[in-house]
Amino acid sequence: MKLPKEILLSELLNYIVKGNAALNYGNGENVWMHPPVHRILGWYSRPSNFDLKRNVWKLNQIKQIIDNEIYVNGEPAVSDLATLNRFPTLIEANLINKKGSKIGVIADFLFEIKTGKIKHYLVSRSNPKIPGSSRWKLNIENINDQQPGLVFCECLSLNDLSLVKSSIKNEFLQKGKKIMDRFDDMKNIASNRLEDWLEEDEDINQNLDLKQDSFYNEDITSRSFSEKKEDEPWI
Repeated sequence: MKLPKEILLSELLNYIVKGNAALNYGNGENVWMHPPVHRILGWYSRPSNFDLKRNVWKLNQIKQIIDNEIYVNGEPAVSDLATLNRFPTLIEANLINKKGSKIGVIADFLFEIKTGKIKHYLVSRSNPKIPGSSRWKLNIENINDQQPGLVFCECLSLNDLSLVKSSIKNEFLQKGKKIMDRFDDMKNIASNRLEDWLEEDEDINQNLDLKQDSFYNEDITSRSFSEKKEDEPWI
């Protein structure tokens, strides 16, 4: 199966790592990257919840991806979490605007599997671990500088970035607004039809009144003429 050209870090970490002879190395846990050049070198997985060891993988060990599993060639480098936590990373770093204020958190990024080059970052407004939260696209050229735990950008607010994933709340509000708009449209259509029906009914009533008046006038005229004829003497 052909590997995708690009993939999100969150997708990579979601896969179960499988080795030769179907060995299970656990789910991905975090990234191994080189922030100064915005490049990912690899990632590491956790064999089990009770294991203190971590399996470190390089990108060129990826063989194929099938369903929710990623198959690798060779053996991992074994390390511990304390050592890996000293590796520099921009994930969960605070995004600082040009006025020095925090406007978000680096939550994810899209990268090329073959080269490890990061294409762009995804920013969350607050805690990136909250499921269903919004994501904004931060291009590499918008980054001025980075330090451990901090990324500095040229924008003033998240509104200056492109929204690539709306939160569940926003989607619900947007869908609710669409439903209300459709309801208003249906209400206006129904109201217009009712007005048309009332106008048609009024026209029909007016026509009936006119016919009744005409019939009444004709009846009076005919009766008057008949009475006059009865009053005339026979000749």
